Amino acid sequence: MKKYWMAAAGGIAAGLITSTQLALPSFAQEADPATTTYEQLDLFGDIFERIRTAYVDEVDDKELIRAAINGMLTSLDPHSSYLPPQNYEEMQFDTRGEFGGLGIEVTQEDGWVKVVSPMDGTPAAEAGIQAGDFISQVNGEPTLGLTLTEAVDQMRGPVGSEITLTIVRDINAEAFDVTLTRAIIKLTAATVRTEGRMIVMRVSAFNEQSYPNLEEGIAREVDAAGGIANIDGFVLDLRNNPGGLLSEAITISDAFLEEGEIVSTRGRSDRDSSRYSATPGDLTSGKPVVVLINGGSASASEIVAGALQDHRRAVIVGTKSFGKGSVQTIMPMQGNGAIRLTTARYYTPSGRSIQSLGVEPDIIVEYVPPVPVDPDAEEQSARRSEADLRGAIINDSLTEDERAVIEEERALQEAAAKLKGQDNQLAYAIDLIKGINVLAGN
Repeated sequence: MKKYWMAAAGGIAAGLITSTQLALPSFAQEADPATTTYEQLDLFGDIFERIRTAYVDEVDDKELIRAAINGMLTSLDPHSSYLPPQNYEEMQFDTRGEFGGLGIEVTQEDGWVKVVSPMDGTPAAEAGIQAGDFISQVNGEPTLGLTLTEAVDQMRGPVGSEITLTIVRDINAEAFDVTLTRAIIKLTAATVRTEGRMIVMRVSAFNEQSYPNLEEGIAREVDAAGGIANIDGFVLDLRNNPGGLLSEAITISDAFLEEGEIVSTRGRSDRDSSRYSATPGDLTSGKPVVVLINGGSASASEIVAGALQDHRRAVIVGTKSFGKGSVQTIMPMQGNGAIRLTTARYYTPSGRSIQSLGVEPDIIVEYVPPVPVDPDAEEQSARRSEADLRGAIINDSLTEDERAVIEEERALQEAAAKLKGQDNQLAYAIDLIKGINVLAGN
């Protein structure tokens, strides 16, 4: 019973609304610094009873207690909150990689609902929602003043139903509406493909599927290339990855490291602190690695980027990450609900905290949106060479095999040039690996 009341004690103060007219009770007095916690709990009980009996409308006791609990938790930091039974159940499905919704990760900043990142292939991503956007209204209802849980609840709904979000992207520009259709979100946590002689690993979330998807994809692409000797390097794309399970971040970091600390978590006491180290084995066989990050890379993404950066195992390219350096623990509570409570800060192997700072890339490369290219104009601008001239002397110093190698290299270069117009950050990462290999004589 004591725990129950303690859980409710701090919330009411955070939810008070001052009015121009106040009816002050006769027993009001200045707070006594020596007042004990139990006396404060008695005060909460008195206020709770006054609301039940004297508020202008009849109140729901359970909703009142829930609001008090949530108020207490959200007063701590943007990531602590109460999860009612339904939200707790949905969250457990989220970590398994399938859930209903918009495919958007949000946080709260100064009372505003802020987009951490949209998830790949979801309604939010397809509608053009961007990391850093603020959601000011949901279906015309303001989000300012709502708790994060309440705002998320407003965005949830039946699959197939429409929802309109009012987006504030630039403080100097007008807000605009985006209409989305809710869908079943089936996340493929990690996808792997080959670009030329590089393997590109896109990790969009850290859930139970992430490492198995990554391991299987790398093995498949290496096999298709005829072995690791035919692979020049790896790009790990963590852009717009909002994070997820700490355990998956550790496992994926370990996939590129042979030894050393990956991350440490430090809580209020020693028993809340832990250190996690790498084990022998590198899925990339020591090949060069570039990690892509941006402002939508948060939490678990920053653990991976920070670990590989500190160990000089990868070059970090892109823009500064989100800066969420805290660990939340989900604690089941009575009534099938749970609380999400910040219990520790995490630190990279060098001992740095990225809380509110983010991971700074080794090389800053801003993303440039692709510009549509007119194929006719592109063909007209193609440069002519000696080989295009009538009667040009044929180069007979090359064997057929040598010619084939040159043609293959030319095709790879043309594909790389095309990629620059589609994703300049990824193209830069691939060029960087090529440069590393040239200098190494590979």
